[in-house]
Amino acid sequence: MLIKRLLLPAAACFFFMACHTTRQSTTAMQPATTAHSTVLQPYGPAWAALWQQQAGEYKALCLQAYQMAALRIDEDLQQPHNKPLAVVTDIDETVLDNSPNTVHQSLQGKGYTQADWEAWTAKVDADTVPGAPTFFRYAVSKGVDVYYITNRVETERAVTLQNLQRWGFPQATDDHLVLRTNTSSKEARRQALAQTHDIIMLVGDNLSDFSAAFDEQLPDARLQAVHNNAAEFGKRFIVLPNPMYGDWESSLYHFQNGLSTQQKDSILRSSLRNY
Repeated sequence: MLIKRLLLPAAACFFFMACHTTRQSTTAMQPATTAHSTVLQPYGPAWAALWQQQAGEYKALCLQAYQMAALRIDEDLQQPHNKPLAVVTDIDETVLDNSPNTVHQSLQGKGYTQADWEAWTAKVDADTVPGAPTFFRYAVSKGVDVYYITNRVETERAVTLQNLQRWGFPQATDDHLVLRTNTSSKEARRQALAQTHDIIMLVGDNLSDFSAAFDEQLPDARLQAVHNNAAEFGKRFIVLPNPMYGDWESSLYHFQNGLSTQQKDSILRSSLRNY
């Protein structure tokens, strides 16, 4: 009888612990499943933004790009030209650093929206990409015009100019700011400028900042276009690093803007090489 009285509480305790352990294990597994379903989107870009904000290597790459650009300007000035010279540059992640916006949207579990983007640009709070102000002031001092060809839209004109002027970027005026109209391709805008100027250099973080050969191409075609234009990089094409967003990502989605976060995440994970 004594043994029975001792065994019953022990059995009850064991049963309770077993149930409790089962509930804990089930609960512990659920976040892992949820996290795995969105491991790269929408939270992954925050990791890229962290690198952009904190890595000395990011700063070094930007300084390297702009110092190379200055050397190329000097070389171009030794050549004869029939028209005024111009450098064409992108703005976002090329001259202005928007990584705080990427952090903000990622930590909220959100992807890009135009409304959220414009709320950020309205703050006029983007910092500079390392080396950018110095290079563009140098180019203008040598008689080279700077044109900012961007896919920001007309409603962002005033705040964009304010942000550029805040950091002393040269020629940050209406006639040197070329915004997006009816297409994201910059080719027509570059061709229009080429009617009046000799474009000796293009600066950007996205391959489509340089040539129509890169416009809306899928990953393999983009890589082939890079190979075909290899001689231009570091000379006429100056590339800045941007791991946060760009056509490199959109091309993986086949430029399908309506995909859900889960669909994007699945595509990104399937695109990774593992062992």
